[in-house]
Amino acid sequence: VQLQASGGGLVQAGGSLRLSCAASGRAFSSYSMNWFRQAPGKEREFVASISWSGSRTYYADSVKGRFTTSRDNGKNTVYLQMNSLKPEDTAVYFCAAGYPYSFGLATMTLDGMNYWGKGTQVTVSS
Repeated sequence: VQLQASGGGLVQAGGSLRLSCAASGRAFSSYSMNWFRQAPGKEREFVASISWSGSRTYYADSVKGRFTTSRDNGKNTVYLQMNSLKPEDTAVYFCAAGYPYSFGLATMTLDGMNYWGKGTQVTVSS
């Protein structure tokens, strides 16, 4: 599975952005998809996850209620809608896939990811 995130940019605090992650490969619909982010000088952290069917999602507390992840298996694409953005959301955002038919807290870690896309920069100005 090859992944490519896009949609980042510069936005004012309180604004919105939608990130997309396009996947190549026939097995996209069998993978849970995840979003991580890495701010300058900080470790990469988990943001959101969506199960392979899209029926289940999970979010980090820091983004819960503001971010929504969704997917379109017909288009091999996963999305991250980010609303009410804050300066502390500034980071490079990455999409990642773990292992087929695997979804759960224990899998939402850096070590639990098998495939990573190149990141997209999100900058939120105050």
